[in-house]
Amino acid sequence: MNDALKSTIGYKKIKNWLASKSITPFEFQEETWQNMLLYNSGLVNAPTGCGKTYSVFLGAVIQFINQHPTNYTSLKNNGLQLLWISPLRALATDIAKAMSIALQELEIPWKVAVRNGDTPSNERQKQKQQNPEILIVTPESLHLILAQKNHDYLFETLSIVAVDEWHELMGSKRGVQLELALSYIIHKKNFYQNTNNKSLNLSVFGISATIGNLQEAMDVLLYPLLPYQQQFYLVKGGYGVELYQDSKTSISTTNSKKIKVETIIPNEIDKYPWAGHLGLKLAKDILPIIQNSTTTLIFINTRGMSERWYQTLLDIEPQLAGTIALHHGSIEKETREWIENALHQQKLKAVICTASLDLGVDFRPLDSVIQVGSPKGVSRFLQRAGRSGHAPGEISKIYFLPTHSLEIIECIALQQAINLQVAESKPPLFLCFDVLLQFLCTLAVGSGFNETEAFKIVQQTFCFNEITTQEWQELMLHLTYGGKAFEQYDEYKKLEKIGDKYHIKDRRQAFRHRLHIGTIVSDAMLKVKLQNGKYLGVIEEWFISKLEEGDSFIIGGRNVALVQIKDMTVTVKPSTNKKAIIPSWMGGRMSLSGNLGEILRDVFDQLKTNSLHNLSEAKALQPLLQLQQNLSHIPSKNEILVEHFTSKDGFHLLVYLFEGRQIHEAISAIVAMRLARIETNSFSIAMNDYGFELLSDKPIEIAEDIYKQLFTTKDLYADIMQSVNSVEMAKRKFRDIAVIGGLIFQGMPGEGKKARHLQSSASLIFNVLNEFDKDNILLKQAYQEILDIQMDEARLRQSLKRITNSNFIIKHPKQFTPLSFPIIADGLNRNNLSNEKLEERILRMQQQLTKNT
Repeated sequence: MNDALKSTIGYKKIKNWLASKSITPFEFQEETWQNMLLYNSGLVNAPTGCGKTYSVFLGAVIQFINQHPTNYTSLKNNGLQLLWISPLRALATDIAKAMSIALQELEIPWKVAVRNGDTPSNERQKQKQQNPEILIVTPESLHLILAQKNHDYLFETLSIVAVDEWHELMGSKRGVQLELALSYIIHKKNFYQNTNNKSLNLSVFGISATIGNLQEAMDVLLYPLLPYQQQFYLVKGGYGVELYQDSKTSISTTNSKKIKVETIIPNEIDKYPWAGHLGLKLAKDILPIIQNSTTTLIFINTRGMSERWYQTLLDIEPQLAGTIALHHGSIEKETREWIENALHQQKLKAVICTASLDLGVDFRPLDSVIQVGSPKGVSRFLQRAGRSGHAPGEISKIYFLPTHSLEIIECIALQQAINLQVAESKPPLFLCFDVLLQFLCTLAVGSGFNETEAFKIVQQTFCFNEITTQEWQELMLHLTYGGKAFEQYDEYKKLEKIGDKYHIKDRRQAFRHRLHIGTIVSDAMLKVKLQNGKYLGVIEEWFISKLEEGDSFIIGGRNVALVQIKDMTVTVKPSTNKKAIIPSWMGGRMSLSGNLGEILRDVFDQLKTNSLHNLSEAKALQPLLQLQQNLSHIPSKNEILVEHFTSKDGFHLLVYLFEGRQIHEAISAIVAMRLARIETNSFSIAMNDYGFELLSDKPIEIAEDIYKQLFTTKDLYADIMQSVNSVEMAKRKFRDIAVIGGLIFQGMPGEGKKARHLQSSASLIFNVLNEFDKDNILLKQAYQEILDIQMDEARLRQSLKRITNSNFIIKHPKQFTPLSFPIIADGLNRNNLSNEKLEERILRMQQQLTKNT
């Protein structure tokens, strides 16, 4: 196939340009270019730093040169050729720079433009007047374009759509937004070609790093193309492993991205570990890595801990001041951009960051990455490792720094996962009616939509391919008449039919909708500013509401004191208080993925049989593992360890499943409820990624033959709904759905509603629907999202089936064990058991247990 490509003038031009930089294109890049020439579509998958961006961008350039072989260097104002969709604004800026430099060196006079929330209005106006050849957008800004009048012309000349970092969008409501927009563009493109022969001169290529369900990821993205193209191509580079051989052709390559993992092992292993405390003690151990590297990224899982690490490194090595920086999503945009540019220019020795620097920004000087604490997933670890050696052929090196002793076992599991090439899957979402309501309003604000045509566009997405006519009619009733419950309120009658199209004619409603296009709900954020007006970043409302005037906290590495809160803005002043609070952000705790949990169970099995005795990590863990075996048991991969013991706090039942915090949260609630049915009892629940604890004031007596019944999948749905406050959870979930679907207006810019007001509004609507429209489609969605997203019912069922097929090992240790201690410590603050500081009490418990052993 490549012979046809290699004979073209476009390929020769690109090949010579790459050769001038001592770069030889990889096979997967050439295969992508070839498919784009034939207007095929597909998904490019390769590890970070293997040249995925060039595989699609240069394909567009080759195509254009081949179409205009004699005058491609002089053709200007060619209309939109390449639409590049990126999940993050920071990526858009970086990619635009790289593309502009390449086009200039190739003497191709294309314009590259970025369109997102940061684009000035005058720049947007220029883009309208003269379309750039390459437009880089986020899913939200693409929907804003669809909300413009007469926007269809933009797609007339479009040849290629690239969806960057598809693994980040897949399985999210932003991904559903993109599915709808892509289906719309494909439909319009077909209309302009005015063809019925099922050919379409448009290529769509997704670009993805590590993801487990590659075939499904491609099917979701390219579903709108099924009527036009019979075959898609999964182009995989990096590991040389052929994944699929069926009607969906797979192209694999032999270039390999090597990853080297090195564990920072503490001098002494805590036999009674607890989450988080060890990391900062090892901060001094990473100073040599920072000093010996050009630039180092230090990945921290949470924003709060990243603030603590930044302060700690400056405390132990003041000379780092000015050479290290802090980067996370709540720091103001200008500071983040300065840090990103400083990384490019090698002005910084290290950056402490969160997932804000996970994605594709290319920092070529970067040669070291440190992961602090378990990333809880293989894909995330690979993504972060790939930030170093971020160029084809280079070795990516990542240091793993455990925040407690048991995380060393997770590091062993991560290394085995890399060798096995295991990655997490991202399941797609189905029937997200709130996103669909927003999309229909977007079309109505723009050029309007014909109902029959819109229904066809919606059905031609993976998310809505099973939408029924009845569901569609209910959505239209909701938009035109307010539905059954709100037909008396004009505010909910948004659409008006004029001719054969629906429009939003009310200027106030149209204005409000444009303000909140793309809204995907997160926790309410307040701006933080100094008294002189300097913007520092954002903080979550729930955190700041706990502070009083004068209280000090840390944001962006700065110590500030609260002055006042007004109009969604937190005013602060500099502070020297040494007891400043480190903020915590909601959702900070990530859960162990199913893939990593499975490998972790295997690693425990290998450690038990001593088959990993040559590993330095295994040698360091030996005292802890020996103590666990002496006091209780080390579970094999087909065993479920259950521990019963008594302390002054009550009667403890601990179960070790290694399924992750999210699954343990659901299972523990279900098991507690089922136990209470057997004998009346009340429980306090704690959990971590390894297991969960039920603590009671009464003895927990369970016959051995009852254990498997506690974990059965029988009546699971009913037990889930009964074991959690399903109505209250549905209300919280409905708030998000109501905001996205346009039932609740979040407020004008700078005057946003407070979270509690939004919740109050959502609860009122929820109660009205519950009383007058119990079968409302959005109510059903709220309950379904509890099961699918919050409870992860599919994985929950799978976990329970595995558990009931395992052997239960029941032990009655006389004291806490190494496996139980971190769960006990995690739950200590749930009932205000002591006035002591948490850390002091845990240290005292450790000392007492060490004496006993």
